Amino acid sequence: KPIATLAASCPPLLAGPLARAEAESLADALKVIADPARLQLLSLIQAQPSGEACVCHLTEPLGLGQPTVSHHLKVLLNAGLVEREQRGSWAYFRVVPDQLGTLRNLLT
Repeated sequence: KPIATLAASCPPLLAGPLARAEAESLADALKVIADPARLQLLSLIQAQPSGEACVCHLTEPLGLGQPTVSHHLKVLLNAGLVEREQRGSWAYFRVVPDQLGTLRNLLT
């Protein structure tokens, strides 16, 4: 589920005790970015001069196959951390900075 829904339901982590449902939502969101490949994908995409990248540009730097990179991108997409634009037969991905900001705000 998109991380943006956390902003409405979860107070900042250190603002007070979290209810069980809030803790579960936050844990689900953190699991998405707890994978090293996904963190690398976010940084690689953001580091591109255009701020976007195609799967074909991401496999070699990660040392992973296209199906694995596509899987991780789908997880990030489903979490609302990246957005996808189809251009012909290629899909380009862009980081959604507001979503990362939502997580950062919850942790402070």
